[in-house]
Amino acid sequence: MQEYRPNPGKEYVKVRADFGLDGSIRPLKFRPENGPTVVVDQILDVRQAPALKAGGQGTRYTCRAGERIFYLFHDRSLWFVEKD
Repeated sequence: MQEYRPNPGKEYVKVRADFGLDGSIRPLKFRPENGPTVVVDQILDVRQAPALKAGGQGTRYTCRAGERIFYLFHDRSLWFVEKD
């Protein structure tokens, strides 16, 4: 299991996801430690990509929640969003 290391550019989140029989992962919703739940309405793109603002590399999910579009990253066993 990956060790959690604080990073000022990352906000680690708890994620509910659907795991496909083909090994795919589809995040359904997430919640920051002290924040409201965000429901993912649509996954627009999935690819390996760097977190340019926060550093690191992982699977980047381009997500839409309402009118907001954002990146949700899965890096081994941890999930995070980049802080603004």
